Amino acid sequence: MIRSPYASSPHRSIRHSATLSRGYADPQRFVRPVEREAVDARQDTPTNPFGMDEACENCRRCETRSNVIHGYGDVAADFLFVAEAPSPDDDATGRPVLERTELGRILNTVGLVDVDAAEASPEASAEASPEDAGGAGGLPLENAYVTHLVRCHGPEEPADREVAACDPFLTAEIRMINPHVIVPIGGRTLGALAVEYTTSPPEAFDIEEVHATTIRGRGFELVPMVDPERASDDELDAWVRQFTEAVLGRDYRQTKGRQER
Repeated sequence: MIRSPYASSPHRSIRHSATLSRGYADPQRFVRPVEREAVDARQDTPTNPFGMDEACENCRRCETRSNVIHGYGDVAADFLFVAEAPSPDDDATGRPVLERTELGRILNTVGLVDVDAAEASPEASAEASPEDAGGAGGLPLENAYVTHLVRCHGPEEPADREVAACDPFLTAEIRMINPHVIVPIGGRTLGALAVEYTTSPPEAFDIEEVHATTIRGRGFELVPMVDPERASDDELDAWVRQFTEAVLGRDYRQTKGRQER
């Protein structure tokens, strides 16, 4: 039986006022009935802020993991980044580790890191080591949230049944955060999100072809990214350019007709 994504701990949550600086170049059953105003009012921690189940045993990946890795960041974010699976550093630290990663540097470049907080705590900067940043709680994201298709690190790529077992967690996060833009990282993630949030079949999208483009989805825009740890400098520059010019360079909130929060 698939367990609820929520542990017995109370719901925790937030809102930061986000200032974006330009850089270069039915799932409702899994969501607690919390008013949106309560979500916007407070965030106690950026790590697993929705209090999701940290003892999940819904698939065999629980046998090899050290920690269940739920999402990290600003729970009222406009931008949701979804990678495939937690890294070994994530598994050891207990949260998505962004320090000294290409994704962390990209987030910093496009203005989705709280620069003042990072400067006040150098061990929580994009260039800090995971070991140094562990006690600081990680890179201070602003208007961004990072999560995964599956919640546990494993010795192999996730099987389809493992992705399905973790789907309630991701679906609940998307419903609670209600982002304007989703960034699928890698082809596996793009395929999974395309099924749910576009009108095209997953095979219609090749990650190499749609990298650094904008796809109009059902309720969201998708801006796919190849795995940044394997990407070339040109590919990383192209994604940053697309995000800063085609997303941040216009009123992306018109996608949903939603008022600025």
